[in-house]
Amino acid sequence: MAQRLDSLSIADARALALAAQGFDTARPKTKATQRHVDALISRLGVIQIDSVNVLVRSQELPLFSRLGNHNRNAIPKATEQQKLFEYWGHEAAHLPVEIHPLFRWKMEAARLGKAKHWGLTSFYDDNKAFVKRMLKHVEKNGPTTSRELSTRTEKKGTWWDWDEAKVALEYLFLTGQLMSRGRGTDFARIYDTPERVLPEDVLKAPTPSEHDARKQLLVRSAIAQGVATASDLADYYRQKPATVKPLIAELVEEGELRVVAVDGWTEKAFVHRGAKLPKQLHATALLSPFDSLVWCRPRNERLFDFHYRIEIYTPKEKRKFGYYVLPFMMNGEMVGRVDLKADRSNSKLLVHSVHTEKGVKRSTINDALNNELRTMASWLDCSL
Repeated sequence: MAQRLDSLSIADARALALAAQGFDTARPKTKATQRHVDALISRLGVIQIDSVNVLVRSQELPLFSRLGNHNRNAIPKATEQQKLFEYWGHEAAHLPVEIHPLFRWKMEAARLGKAKHWGLTSFYDDNKAFVKRMLKHVEKNGPTTSRELSTRTEKKGTWWDWDEAKVALEYLFLTGQLMSRGRGTDFARIYDTPERVLPEDVLKAPTPSEHDARKQLLVRSAIAQGVATASDLADYYRQKPATVKPLIAELVEEGELRVVAVDGWTEKAFVHRGAKLPKQLHATALLSPFDSLVWCRPRNERLFDFHYRIEIYTPKEKRKFGYYVLPFMMNGEMVGRVDLKADRSNSKLLVHSVHTEKGVKRSTINDALNNELRTMASWLDCSL
């Protein structure tokens, strides 16, 4: 470390977190390139995917928040160039392709029935021959969607009303026997074999033990979060705190992680051995509800004193802030919430509401917020 960080003020903890999440670098002065996008995703280590498209697909927003204007096809392009793969990294997520070996233990656990997931493993137990036929079909015929193999005879019901083909393909995806080579125009996964999705060097990369893979994920989590409690470290790649507790102790013993005390936090925290306070921050942005900076709600409250919940599934009359509400961060502090919608038929960015946080005057954020909204509207080819 450049300096020992045995104790941190909340301001220093925020600075470490913001820098680790890419807010220590100014946005490119011109349109961000694919190289900018690839470097950012590698740095974050995970981009959560969400299907809600009232504004844009949520996975596009973390790139916008940090890079501003960029090609909206950047993630599909990176996937096509074999730089990203999709898996259950946090929730459904885009992940840098080099960390694929770190998730093989998870795939194997599902394949062996040690881990359960949405009834997929039980479906396989009851329908092994059918699942194997689905796998052989993709191996022989190439990439496919669940719709192309659908066994449905009745009209589709709710979003999660999967037919047998979809369940089989999702089981194969969970177990790593199939992968996603991208998404169609309807946002459906396009399934294919690992041999046709991953680059050869990743396919041939050795598979670490579960113990070692989990530890490497914790290290990546620490680097990506700047400062984190044990539960934060576990949550980033969706590991269980009880499982990783002894692994964190090993990393501290090995000097990879250091224990720090953060003012106001009741739990001890950890920083990576290479952590250092940033010289500058560029931390004004509209944030996706699923951005890795804010997706952990208890962490938000500890780090930013920001209580945030998504109200998409809350009945309209019970919503407090709106349907698709983005936190607004200004100079590293959460100062407001903005309910946005893209009216694509009229090429308009609609601002349904703006709420400021307690003690924040609207007049103090207007200039910064309006600048972000104009930048977003331009990126989306919309007007305000």
